[in-house]
Amino acid sequence: MKNLLIIGYVWPEPNTTAAGHRMLQLIYALKTFGYQITFGSASVKTEFSSDLDALGVNCVSLKLNHHSFDDFVKQVDPAIVVFDRFMVEEQFGWRVAEFAPNAIRILNTEDLHSLRKTREDCHKKGIEWTTGTWLANDSTKREIASIYRSDLTLMVSTFEMDLLTEKLDVPNVIVMHLPFMLENVTKEQQKWPSYEGRQDFITYGNGKHAPNVDSIKYLKESIWPLIRKVLPQANLKIYGAYLPQQIQQMHNPKEGFHVLGWVENLDAEIQKARICLAPLRFGAGIKGKLVDAMRNGAPTVTTPIGAEGMHGKLPWNGSIVDDTVVFAEDAIALYQNKEQWEQAQSNAIRILNEFYNKTLLEERLRKTIEAMELDLPAHRNLNFIGQLLQHQTVGSAKYMAKWIEEKNRKK
Repeated sequence: MKNLLIIGYVWPEPNTTAAGHRMLQLIYALKTFGYQITFGSASVKTEFSSDLDALGVNCVSLKLNHHSFDDFVKQVDPAIVVFDRFMVEEQFGWRVAEFAPNAIRILNTEDLHSLRKTREDCHKKGIEWTTGTWLANDSTKREIASIYRSDLTLMVSTFEMDLLTEKLDVPNVIVMHLPFMLENVTKEQQKWPSYEGRQDFITYGNGKHAPNVDSIKYLKESIWPLIRKVLPQANLKIYGAYLPQQIQQMHNPKEGFHVLGWVENLDAEIQKARICLAPLRFGAGIKGKLVDAMRNGAPTVTTPIGAEGMHGKLPWNGSIVDDTVVFAEDAIALYQNKEQWEQAQSNAIRILNEFYNKTLLEERLRKTIEAMELDLPAHRNLNFIGQLLQHQTVGSAKYMAKWIEEKNRKK
């Protein structure tokens, strides 16, 4: 059995983040391919961290900027190393290249961090985000360099795939579209409550994620008052781990605004709600909250950034709007119109089954990995810029790490 090493930015938290769900999906897929998986991270586990040991995954604690990793990776002797986000590749990629040179290096992006960050910066400054703004940012240069240094990068969003391949001419051979991998939804499997069996609105998200916090504030200050004016008996329930104090203080049952925090069975709460609201004003990747709504039969009202890269040309399961007043109007209309609501629910089933088909996506990943395993040197020869960036004269991350290591040793 071949060994596979995953280096995590954090320990996966599938019950609090979409990234945690995504990582578990990758682990399950890679295990079915026959790999013995070791998961290592320099972060600290939390109460929400998944029990990877129970899945047969070897778990190790790693040190940043420390030579102990060099012996460790040689001992593991991985056929594949997966870096969870580009910051991890910066920290450990050069060590893997030096001490496990024959290992396939895969970067898992979750989303384009630089895209999310530059959009947030533009939103705070009240200026329009452009591709030029993104390209001018230093984090973009770092992230694209990481993509080139890797043998394969997994992208969850079609929008981000196009951004890389069409705007930057990143070779298709080193990037792959791999969104959430989900079981198909059949009519027999649907046990969702009906339109009549649901009431109220819902939103949810991890409080450590800036787009989620902004979305809740936007709802409270601008959108919810408009909805509540037309639907005075309606409630909006907000769920999520790590919600900051500023969000908790918004709890106001008299206004129908309920900040309820983390809940163990979020699916059950979504199935009680008639509509999911997600007015995301910045962000990147694909949104786990919207997939969760689809999986539980709840139509959604969101923004262009919310639905970005998630459904191709298929009709959305609700409404996509970028105007405060229209957002509220569409939410009210969808809430009150049974026929429109049921059509939106049907749209979700089609999106899930065509875009997030687990069987097809796992097979695509397996075949891609097998092709690289057959002749990795030939694959790397197709990526000259990646070879250039691996050259020691541009190995700034390596020498910075060595400097920090030596500095720590003298303390």
